[in-house]
Amino acid sequence: MVKVKRKSKRSSVKKGWYGQTANLGRAVEVGLAWVGALLVVEIIDFSMGNRLDALGILPRVWIGLIGVLTSPLLHADFAHLMANAGPMALLLAILFSDGRYHPKSSLALIWLVSGLGTWLIGRNAIHIGASSVIFGLVSFLIVASLWMKSWRALFFSLVVFFLFGGLFYGIFHVHAGVSWEGHLSGALAGVWVAWIMHGR
Repeated sequence: MVKVKRKSKRSSVKKGWYGQTANLGRAVEVGLAWVGALLVVEIIDFSMGNRLDALGILPRVWIGLIGVLTSPLLHADFAHLMANAGPMALLLAILFSDGRYHPKSSLALIWLVSGLGTWLIGRNAIHIGASSVIFGLVSFLIVASLWMKSWRALFFSLVVFFLFGGLFYGIFHVHAGVSWEGHLSGALAGVWVAWIMHGR
């Protein structure tokens, strides 16, 4: 009985470790797949003379609401895309590594709420880029850990804060061609979604 018990315990530990590793591997695949999709969209946009950029968010114009769905998929050029690709891949990998984040629902809400916020407060220009979602994921992963009571979530939140916490310093430093409204809307969306999913 003792031998069987010990074997079962080791097997359980091994299975748990393997399961976590497999989840992380799949999460990394999700992050890379998203970046691959963004790259495909940018190649198509480039081949069309950047005409797809017109599908970004145009604030307070009804037709501009389509950009709530499409804006994070569009980028001004390949340099803009590359600046967002790394953070997007890493943050999505963290998000999808743990089902307790409710990754699909959380990502969808951050995407929509950050876009709606940009549509409401944005200046009169077309807003494009995944940075609104990136700001949302950063604030979500940090704030959600406060309610999740998980050492793993806390560890990830510290990693995210260390790597991306400085982004929040630049929200109100307005630069030409940079949508601080999208950044602010994304950050607030992440906090709200964290509260909806974990704080209530």
